[in-house]
Amino acid sequence: MEFGLSQEQTLLTDSVARFLDGEVPLDRVRRFAKEQDDTDIWHGLAGLGVPALLVPESAGGVGLACLDAALVAETLGYHATPAPFLGTAVALPLALAGQDGDELLARSAAGELRVGLALAGAIGRRGSAGVTASGGRLSGTAPFAIDCPADCYLIADDARRLYLVHADAAGLTSAAFDTIDRTRRTGTLTLNGTPARLVSDDPAAFGRVLDAARVMLAADTLGAAQQMLDQAVAYAKQREQFNRPIATFQAVKHMCAEMAAALEPCRAMVWYAAHALDHLQDEAHLTACHTKAHVSEVGKFVAKIATEVHGGMGFTDLVGLHYWFKRIGYDRQMLGTPEQLREEAARAQGLAA
Repeated sequence: MEFGLSQEQTLLTDSVARFLDGEVPLDRVRRFAKEQDDTDIWHGLAGLGVPALLVPESAGGVGLACLDAALVAETLGYHATPAPFLGTAVALPLALAGQDGDELLARSAAGELRVGLALAGAIGRRGSAGVTASGGRLSGTAPFAIDCPADCYLIADDARRLYLVHADAAGLTSAAFDTIDRTRRTGTLTLNGTPARLVSDDPAAFGRVLDAARVMLAADTLGAAQQMLDQAVAYAKQREQFNRPIATFQAVKHMCAEMAAALEPCRAMVWYAAHALDHLQDEAHLTACHTKAHVSEVGKFVAKIATEVHGGMGFTDLVGLHYWFKRIGYDRQMLGTPEQLREEAARAQGLAA
């Protein structure tokens, strides 16, 4: 039985990491934060097949599994990469599963189509989404749309049906707004009788897309936290106090060891959750909830301690640690906080009303 990554998976992550390492990550993040333009990055990732990961080969994609997508998400998080990965490379292919002839799949696989993801309003109890459907048209407000603006949007209504809406559709207004994370774009969609294409009226399809998105956010957090840990260790080795590196101080050793001990089990947890999405449907929902909840808490802990290891320098833009700190905070809140996810898991097991 294989418990590690395959050679192909290792090569995939290495190729993505090499591309992202070709440019100083901090310079890339700062430029995007200022210009909000990730065109070159996305085109480069498209050349590596990243948008095509989950698209079937018959539709021009690579036809890989959710675990492979999670590995790429982890790598993107490690480099704080500005890219519309979640909606385009993950949510759209899963929502259109079984519709290989769809033109949108081919365009997204080629990196020609950007997809925003608006599921946040439909999380929790039904009837609270704020988006209603009538006669193939949507009305209401979809908050916290990820990767906004985009070419089209995957939107869930109050009955957890999935719809696709083109950005130029009548009655659609998108308003991007700043969050704590400047490496990604978020917005609010307002719909007023907007024509929409029904993708699926099965709540199970909504659940699968939502669970996959949560696992990808957990993988992104894992990568960002690993970057902060690596930076903290490197800084401790070169920063000197009293004529010796601070890494030789017992307190600093303990801080780094505690971060590593807390973070390492998260990797297996994320990998298993991604594996469950494809092969263990009965476990997929609970595993996704618990994984994102736990990794979010560990990510918050690592972000805090890694910043403390840097001392005052950890709060400066010169070091840039705050970009990963804020990315972890963004991931923690999106599509369910740890508290919400644990409550949802309890309800799924019949342990809460």
